[in-house]
Amino acid sequence: MKLRPALIELVVSDMAATLAFYRRLGLDVPPEADGQPHVDAEFGGGMRLAWDTEETIRSFDPGWSPPGRGGHRAALAFACDSPAEVDAAWAELIGAGYEGHLAPWDAFWGMRYSVVHDPDGTPVDLFAPLPPS
Repeated sequence: MKLRPALIELVVSDMAATLAFYRRLGLDVPPEADGQPHVDAEFGGGMRLAWDTEETIRSFDPGWSPPGRGGHRAALAFACDSPAEVDAAWAELIGAGYEGHLAPWDAFWGMRYSVVHDPDGTPVDLFAPLPPS
């Protein structure tokens, strides 16, 4: 048996707010999806990103509860074309009212990096390679 990754799923408390965040990151999600209990979109490279409301998950798993906000179990990362684009994306998202977790910095592994949270607290990393020194 050979399995292949195909879908990343996030459970969300507010579908419209969550989709607005991911649209700002460049995902093509139609506006009519805001009211749906399950949505998925092309994420790139044949991968799809899906969102399910908490109510949808509880419909088949009544004992489900969201993890606490002290940590996370999943994170997403979006590549930027340059270190300046990391800074610009951070500024745009923070300016739109999203929660910043780690402001842009030059990471020791050779990337400009920052972390913002989507409306449910899922970390979303923004990164780009630093120019050679």
